[in-house]
Amino acid sequence: MGISRPSRPVLLTTLASASALVLTTLAPGSATADPGPHGRDILREGAPLSSTERAAKSPESAADRALGAAVSPGLGTGKNRGYPREQKLTAPPANPDDKSIKLGLAPYHSLAPKLNDIQGIGDRVSVEIAGRSAGGHQLYMVTVTAPESAKETARQERMRELIENAPGAAAKDPAVKSSYKTPVFINNNIHGNEWEGTDAALRLIEKLAKAKDGGTKDLLAHNRLYFNVTANPDGRIAGTRENANGFDLNRDFITASQPEVRAMRQIAIDKQPAVMIDLHGYVNGTLIEPTTPPHGENYEYDLFLKNSYANALGMEAAVNGLGYTPEKDGVEPAIIPFRDQEEGWDDWPPIFTPQYMPFHGAVAAHTIEFPMTVNNEEYDELPVPELRRRSAINVDIAGAAMSATLKYTQEHRTSVIADQIEMFRRGATGAKQVPVSPETVPGVPGIGPEDVYTTDFPRAYVIPRGEAKGKGERGQRSAAAASRLVEHLLANDVQVRRATRDFRIGGKSYAAGSYVIDMRQPKRGIANVMLADGRDISDKVSTMYDISGWSLGRLWGATVDSAKGGSLTGVRTRVVDEASRVGYVAPRGNLRLRLDDAREVAALNWLTGKGVSVRRADDGSVIVPSAARGAAAAAAKKYDVAFDATKVKGGAVVHRTRVAAAVTPGELFALREMNFDVVPVSTDVLNAGFDWKKSGADALFVSAGLAYGDLNAGAKAGLDTFLAGGGGLVGRGAEGAALNSDAKLLAVEAVSGNGDANGVVRVVNAGGPVTGGAIEHSFVYAPMWFKGLGSGVRVDQSYGAGNPLLSGHWRAVDGAGGPSDAAGRPSVVSGSAAGSRVVLFGTEPLFRDHPKGVFPQVGRALLSVG
Repeated sequence: MGISRPSRPVLLTTLASASALVLTTLAPGSATADPGPHGRDILREGAPLSSTERAAKSPESAADRALGAAVSPGLGTGKNRGYPREQKLTAPPANPDDKSIKLGLAPYHSLAPKLNDIQGIGDRVSVEIAGRSAGGHQLYMVTVTAPESAKETARQERMRELIENAPGAAAKDPAVKSSYKTPVFINNNIHGNEWEGTDAALRLIEKLAKAKDGGTKDLLAHNRLYFNVTANPDGRIAGTRENANGFDLNRDFITASQPEVRAMRQIAIDKQPAVMIDLHGYVNGTLIEPTTPPHGENYEYDLFLKNSYANALGMEAAVNGLGYTPEKDGVEPAIIPFRDQEEGWDDWPPIFTPQYMPFHGAVAAHTIEFPMTVNNEEYDELPVPELRRRSAINVDIAGAAMSATLKYTQEHRTSVIADQIEMFRRGATGAKQVPVSPETVPGVPGIGPEDVYTTDFPRAYVIPRGEAKGKGERGQRSAAAASRLVEHLLANDVQVRRATRDFRIGGKSYAAGSYVIDMRQPKRGIANVMLADGRDISDKVSTMYDISGWSLGRLWGATVDSAKGGSLTGVRTRVVDEASRVGYVAPRGNLRLRLDDAREVAALNWLTGKGVSVRRADDGSVIVPSAARGAAAAAAKKYDVAFDATKVKGGAVVHRTRVAAAVTPGELFALREMNFDVVPVSTDVLNAGFDWKKSGADALFVSAGLAYGDLNAGAKAGLDTFLAGGGGLVGRGAEGAALNSDAKLLAVEAVSGNGDANGVVRVVNAGGPVTGGAIEHSFVYAPMWFKGLGSGVRVDQSYGAGNPLLSGHWRAVDGAGGPSDAAGRPSVVSGSAAGSRVVLFGTEPLFRDHPKGVFPQVGRALLSVG
């Protein structure tokens, strides 16, 4: 990628300026480049609940399912069938308010009838239900391929499994080379208000169903084409980026909190696409990945770049070949970030669809951004004919990208599958990654040292069982957290084993029952991307597209050890298909429930909701009386948590806590995972006459959408009365701290760091009601810390000394706001003021429903202030 490439900001500014000139002088109404096509500069986690009403109404059952490693129902019902797998879809009622209609595109309710008609054309098209959206809409997965008998389909499945699980044998198998059908996945409309991929897919599916030419017959004889017709029907209907829970699905793949993402994950596992594209809007000219640096360090990037760049060139030629011009249509030439930009559109985090799919075998994966903006302000303000003109262009461009991808796959199917086999072989054998260079990836121009990102995979990860028994032995911080993490690894197709005897590796001893993740496995990349610490990349690039740090090994509450060296020879293990349940109730005495995990907080809230008398302990745990053993047993079974015996009787009674919450959708979801009774509020809700007494709220949690200065006199008086009467406040981030300051509560001064900084940070916990038993790491996005602490203000947690950033991207801005400024500073503080108890977070403990192990800090905070 050399120095000749202009930076992305320069390029987009140039394009925007050029498009603006076209608008003025040549093509009125044509589109400009969207400065934030994925919303990084606009939103970092959905909208506040005040403007995302559907998120506030998200079903609590969805959050309850997310507490475990909920698995998509998937497509397993067809495993013993051939193709086609036709079924008559039931059409939902017509919805005249579907936002697609205004654009001249297919409303969701028209998809089932259209797919039924296409299935009737011949014997190439099958439609299956991959799952349901958060809003309850069916997710249609279409397969287009030549007909197969059940026997042939079973043979194809055996070859797929051979490629993944015995890649050495697959590389030598002539049947794989000659007759395995290359899987291609085309994902559409994951952002609901980026519509046109769905319509292009319908057009292409119908064309393939009808075609009589030899080229189409040959294509379908040697490939299976999978189309996710609309990945986000909730957003398609409502005209929103997010689903009905308020989640940006294209940020959820590492967490998989949403049902749509779990469905796509299962497609990746079951179908094992070698090539995939993900259709988006809107960047003018059409943006076609591969990306700028930094590149994900857990990929086999030489194989990925070889195919992705070549396919990108074909898509670029196809898109430009449609004949749209800046002068006539307002359409700029296509751009390939790897070639045309320096930074700003990276593939570092595995949260996006094309960045997740390579871990399951995709050796070419792309985001495609069609050019003509039709959403947001343009949707509301432009005349319908202009919107439809733009949408028609986008459909053409999406179709060109799809057709070019099929052409590339057909022409390179043998090498594409060979590269997929090689990817799995490297993982299974523990082979080293191959750094990208002009020699290792010939034909790709401009590869430089800035493109080289590799990692050293450990020999194994160990998730210890139970408490440490003796000197040198490792125990588990939270059995519930360990169980959840193992379930999540299994759901992502990571191979997990369990020790049947005590063992040693990496200089440490472990008890039988500990989980072992052997890193010599085909999908080592996804195992490592989840369990590793990650890397501080602050010095690599000046800006990042989205999050830069994540680590389930550090943030999900379980103890996870990395064994860099050593051998697994002699370690007796068995294959794990599911995590062992850890629910337990001591047979006698009072019972202690540690609140170190979200499941434990959920169990407590369930018990108090049932009227069980629960009391606080000094360390932040809670005591359930012996007489409530039956209720504890039910909670242990429901939430898979342990109640240990204790002689402690406990202090104050814990009551069911009802939370008034001005928060993001991800935070709302996390609160409901912990079984809190939540009443969404906002500035608008309070100004409309919110009745605090009737609401029954015990605590107010503020992070977004509630500004004290914007409240009318009545709303301020009501809030002040609530706080003065003992209502507690938990604040997160700038808005939470501002409300605390404006309401004249806790005497602290909040200091904001770099607003784009994010990642995993080291923290030091002081113990007590909020951070007792808390993990040693947290997550930040736009980190804050506190100074000028008044009398009685308690420091519950501080950032680690030196550089607290473990992994992610955090730079100072103009010499300030960097990690060294935060080092040792308070990150969580609490105290009482003006009749209210307050806890303030400078970290981001519930971000996008991800850092599960940090959730209990918020749970404990709400319980302590309520």
